[in-house]
Amino acid sequence: MLDILLWNRPLTYRAAIFRCRLCRPKAGPRLPLSARHSSRMSKGTALVTGAAQGIGKAIALRLADDGFDVAVNDIPSNSDNLLKVVEEIKSKGRASSAHLADVSVEDEVKAMVTEVARVHNGLDVMVANAGVCTWAKLSEMSVEDWDRTMAINCRGTFLCYKYAGIQMTLQGRGGRIIGACSTSGKRAPSPFMAAYCASKFAVRGLTQAAALEFGPHGGITVNAYAPAPVDTEFLHALDASNAKSTGSAPGAFIESAKNWGPLGRIGTTADVANLVSFIASKESQFITGAF
Repeated sequence: MLDILLWNRPLTYRAAIFRCRLCRPKAGPRLPLSARHSSRMSKGTALVTGAAQGIGKAIALRLADDGFDVAVNDIPSNSDNLLKVVEEIKSKGRASSAHLADVSVEDEVKAMVTEVARVHNGLDVMVANAGVCTWAKLSEMSVEDWDRTMAINCRGTFLCYKYAGIQMTLQGRGGRIIGACSTSGKRAPSPFMAAYCASKFAVRGLTQAAALEFGPHGGITVNAYAPAPVDTEFLHALDASNAKSTGSAPGAFIESAKNWGPLGRIGTTADVANLVSFIASKESQFITGAF
């Protein structure tokens, strides 16, 4: 049996629970499935957005390995992959639940955080990982593409920070808020990534301001990871866009990206997940406002 908590957009913003039953349970008290599948003591609860694939998936699985129960989020079109992530987390002996929500919509994020805290008895780690990239020169980009990029990458991160911070403050036991930045938030690598770069520069400032606000409330820390290009479907989509817009050979963008850092290679999702694992740990308690 798998649970998805789907945040629709009617005025009530109520959660509809969809269940895929391998067998019908006997009648009796019903709890969310995610509350019944943790076989070991939990370090707490983490929520990872954009977790159906790529970096988000790697982070969710790593946090499960670290001993966290993990709620995962993505958009409805990625629900099948999200359910597979839930099953992988549960196979590690941890509780998990899937939450379909658009992180750019305030009521959906607010409801999602509230439901995760209810199902898992609190929220200890928020990883605002969801993001998109529009490949277009500034002079050719539509307002709609600009707004979409900023809505998901900036507003989505803001909303995740906001409602995770409120929840953690109410709990009074600290917490970790972690955002997705990028080396593109420090230096623009391409004229075709204007909106993406602007959004990641914004995440840097947001992270620093949030760290100042939430730090006094029980030691809540706010940090962001800022990797160079990582080997994901996201990167390969950018490579395809680059080939189409510049006439370059397929793979040329990825090859050039290897030289953006001193190591001379593309990162892996595990590289990022390892960093997030540390930021989410008690050992990082004196680090905040970093990216």
